[in-house]
Amino acid sequence: MYVPTHFAPDADAVHELLSQHGAADLVTSGPDGLEATTLPFFYDRENAVLRGHFARNNDHWRRVDGVEALVIVRGPSSYVTPSWYASKAEHGRVVPTWNYVVAHVHGTATVHDDTDWLARLVRQLTDHHEARRPTPWSVDDAPARFIEGQLRAIVGVEVAIRRIDAKFKLSQNRPAADIDGVVAGLREAGDDSGAAAVQTHRPAPRRT
Repeated sequence: MYVPTHFAPDADAVHELLSQHGAADLVTSGPDGLEATTLPFFYDRENAVLRGHFARNNDHWRRVDGVEALVIVRGPSSYVTPSWYASKAEHGRVVPTWNYVVAHVHGTATVHDDTDWLARLVRQLTDHHEARRPTPWSVDDAPARFIEGQLRAIVGVEVAIRRIDAKFKLSQNRPAADIDGVVAGLREAGDDSGAAAVQTHRPAPRRT
């Protein structure tokens, strides 16, 4: 991945992205070329793995065991109009761009077609995503036999992480006044997550 210095995140920011992302794209290469499936993943930082599951009817899982995989994890993504830049009024030498947060996770995939393993994963995923809700749903809220049937309809996959390439392109290369304009513009457009990402990762003011 091409990552200019000002768009390179620190390790904590990358781990936060992997911990808080939504679904991610698992990409592998098989006999018929590249295959991709969007999956929910749980990030286990301590063991450096991503765990997710396929629908059993999606036969992509039959071709991933033991192969090299790429998981594409995305954060906020926003169109940035140059109309938000203070620089537009100063000299006009501005163009549109796109802000985004992305991590490319490289590793080896292992398939898990085991009910106990899947039950643990489903609980991890559920507890993680329900934790912030006012009335969290639990796997135990559903009938046990129903959950057993649901587990038989999925197949697990685990990606042992070998390398992570990440890029947080969030207007860090713009002057402070332009960044202020981007934050304000995104908020006005209703893109609160994009605005928050720009504000969080803006460069520290230079000391004079």
